[in-house]
Amino acid sequence: MGRGTSEPSSKKLGLGSMSSSPAKHHFVLIHGVGGGAWCWYKIHTMLESAGHQVTSLDLKGGGISSTDPNTVYTFEDYNQPFIDLLRSLPDQQQVIIVGHSAGGLSLTYAIHKFGCSKIKMAIYVAANMLRNGFCTPEDFKDGAPDWSEYGDVTEYIYALGPDQPPTGVLTKK
Repeated sequence: MGRGTSEPSSKKLGLGSMSSSPAKHHFVLIHGVGGGAWCWYKIHTMLESAGHQVTSLDLKGGGISSTDPNTVYTFEDYNQPFIDLLRSLPDQQQVIIVGHSAGGLSLTYAIHKFGCSKIKMAIYVAANMLRNGFCTPEDFKDGAPDWSEYGDVTEYIYALGPDQPPTGVLTKK
């Protein structure tokens, strides 16, 4: 139940209630770094079983995407499958977007591109929730994490050249 009210939280969010037939929604599930659509398989199945439409996407270079991650040079390019899906929705259809981890950055990107015209709600699940452009002073202050105490565990990939920011990172252990 919601705090200070007898109305269930799910109903206040416009998701219907457990006692009546809930409205059916279209959920779009966005993975985080190192993940893919596969990481949502349990949630995907549960939502579909409840009668909702569910789309779990592999962002470009993620999951089982056939794109070589070293050819994805921009955040816009990385998000292309998500943006294409939102663009393909019929007029007036809105989706509930759900992002985990760095998938939250993709949610924020989509919100700034489409606003309420395509997005009914955004749910950040242990996800990054930063302003559009996703830079904070901490990003510049701290730089890359120092994992030297664990040995040589990461390999940075510089597909744009060694004088450019890395385009990928492999965690080896």
